[in-house]
Amino acid sequence: GVHAESVIQDVEVPIERAGEFLAFYHDVIRFMPVWVCPTQPYDRQARFDLYPMEPGLYVNFGFWDVIRGRKKLPEGYYNRRIEQQVMALGGMKSLYSDSYFTPEEFWGMHNRPVYARLKQTYDSQGLLKDLYEKCVLRA
Repeated sequence: GVHAESVIQDVEVPIERAGEFLAFYHDVIRFMPVWVCPTQPYDRQARFDLYPMEPGLYVNFGFWDVIRGRKKLPEGYYNRRIEQQVMALGGMKSLYSDSYFTPEEFWGMHNRPVYARLKQTYDSQGLLKDLYEKCVLRA
């Protein structure tokens, strides 16, 4: 009767919204520790097509543990709540953790047209999975 979900996340939220994320975190996720680190793009003029961050200060939150409970929840319930909160606050989520984005959400954040050009240049035969398949579908 105990259900568990692994939550391993690394997210960046604009500093102006960091307090909102931390309140959400303490209300919904609740485990400790949570690592909090300020970060910003090194070059304010640089733009990263596949991981867009506007110039300015962000707060990186890193946390990992397992949430256990008696109530059976949908697969990825807590990870999905984190993704939705990060998107609502204008942040980004690192792709090494479990992801549950819809294709529209994922490509809305990761610039599909630029990715498609890079994929065509470096994998024109389509031998490798695309970024969504690898990061979300875990194909």
